[in-house]
Amino acid sequence: MIDFFSQTPLLTALLTLGGLTLIFGAILGFASVKFKVEGDPIVEQIDTLLPQTQCGQCGYPGCRPYAEAIANGDQINKCPPGGQTTINALANLLDVEAPTLDEEHGEESDIKTVAYIREDECIGCTKCIQACPVDAILGAAKQMHTVIAGECTGCDLCVEPCPVDCIDMIPVEPDIADWIWQLPASSAERASELNAANIIATDRTSDRDEAA
Repeated sequence: MIDFFSQTPLLTALLTLGGLTLIFGAILGFASVKFKVEGDPIVEQIDTLLPQTQCGQCGYPGCRPYAEAIANGDQINKCPPGGQTTINALANLLDVEAPTLDEEHGEESDIKTVAYIREDECIGCTKCIQACPVDAILGAAKQMHTVIAGECTGCDLCVEPCPVDCIDMIPVEPDIADWIWQLPASSAERASELNAANIIATDRTSDRDEAA
């Protein structure tokens, strides 16, 4: 057996590497189970309710850090992109009274916006790329930059760093993806509505008969 391995060094090396891979893989698998750190489920739920703009207006570098801060007792009204709807959802989750938005962190806007770079004015400084928290800007040093509109969250963090002021926040026109379709009323709801209508009609007929 030793002679065989000595005569086939390439095969010996491959078998050795394969054996080491299996051994270290088993060790890592055991360690991942043995030392697994469980996440906080309330943080996950809070993070799901936040708008994921990663804008930092709340004073934290992103939605996940803010979710962790809320779970540790911070206020739930520091998210302008989420607005009152998000505040109400967080209050319902945490079973607390819903406060109004803290205007020190910004104002709620009903109009969604995205960044738009006037490309003929862009000098390729890359400062907007560095400021974008979701990597929605494409470009390179001394080259024209552009925004991937579908990835932009409208946080406007790229506007202030631009030294030539060539970035605008433009409103997004609603399209079919933004429509909210009203579901048809259930049979029970329709029956309730018809019953209410019949009661009203009966009351009106009784009133007319009494008046006659």
